[in-house]
Amino acid sequence: MADKLYYSISEVAGMFNVNASLIRFWEKEFSILKPQKNKKGNRLFTSRDIENFRLIYHLVKEKGYTIQGAREYLSKNKSEAEINQDVVKTLQEIRQFLVDLDKKLS
Repeated sequence: MADKLYYSISEVAGMFNVNASLIRFWEKEFSILKPQKNKKGNRLFTSRDIENFRLIYHLVKEKGYTIQGAREYLSKNKSEAEINQDVVKTLQEIRQFLVDLDKKLS
């Protein structure tokens, strides 16, 4: 993700396989999502914005939290949630590495 300084809403939507409308909706619902906007009003997401979106996505889509539940969880446990998300991301990367290694060895 360090390739670019800013990402468009369509690029972020593609990363998570969601509609841009969901990103716009969550931007209104979660104060931690604050992409910059250019003169045309297009949203520009930084790597930090994407990590925040990833955290919300994990809570709502993967863990089954409601919007309100995820909002409350983040307000009380944001640092814990970030650590947990980092662990999950690292484990997914390790798993993918092992799967790729298995394919090469087979």
